[in-house]
Amino acid sequence: MTTLGTAVITGASSGIGAIYADRLAKRGYDLLLVARSQDKMDIIANKIRQETGRQVTTIRADLTNSADLAQLTDTIKQDGNITLLVNNAGFGKAQPLLESDIAQMREMVTLNISSLMELSYAAAPQMAARGQGAIINISSVVAISPELLNGVYGGSKAFVLAFSQSLHHELADKGVRVQVVLPGATATDFWNVAGVPAGHLPQEIIMSAEDMVDASLSGFDQGELVTIPALPDIKDWQAMENARQALKPNLSHNKSAARYNLK
Repeated sequence: MTTLGTAVITGASSGIGAIYADRLAKRGYDLLLVARSQDKMDIIANKIRQETGRQVTTIRADLTNSADLAQLTDTIKQDGNITLLVNNAGFGKAQPLLESDIAQMREMVTLNISSLMELSYAAAPQMAARGQGAIINISSVVAISPELLNGVYGGSKAFVLAFSQSLHHELADKGVRVQVVLPGATATDFWNVAGVPAGHLPQEIIMSAEDMVDASLSGFDQGELVTIPALPDIKDWQAMENARQALKPNLSHNKSAARYNLK
């Protein structure tokens, strides 16, 4: 079979990552699945092999563990067939900052920020050298609405948004696509880990993981840098982005703004 190359998917043992694996295999990608649960990955990998005939490799890794992360980055650097990286692994918390466990916050920053950054920089150079490839980073709507959940979680996802925008700026002319996805509430195990079961949320705000991934891949096909699966009108995002761009000429001057001149 012809192949679009190998797609690396982190957090691939369930939920959003598992659905990306299914959809990308059906599109013609071979897969490298990464997660902590080998048993769950094996079930998904076997199912995809049987249904699509694609090559599926798995790596059991805890991306908060420096040795596991180093092994995966080395694998990515050495595999010349990797054409797509989906940075999906991450977790969140709903508790206010003052009620949070600092050790969990540190682990969240390591997984949501540090590992995503290191995997991106492992994949990007070889993609740029070939003039082809793509990186999909899973952020969250809390990147632009941080008041919704825990502040460290919101801050970590704001990093993913800003980092993706910067990667796009650096890599677009080198043939490397970047997409950052900002899902709203999605029906996955995320909510149990966050401490707010999905059943406690208004059902009208919860999207199925299948619909979220399908919408995100449609946004990818349409060439979007930022995809918000639930947003009805892309013009709303464009208005926000235009306002951000309009600030640039006045963000740095050799004198402070007149309103700060107290003399």
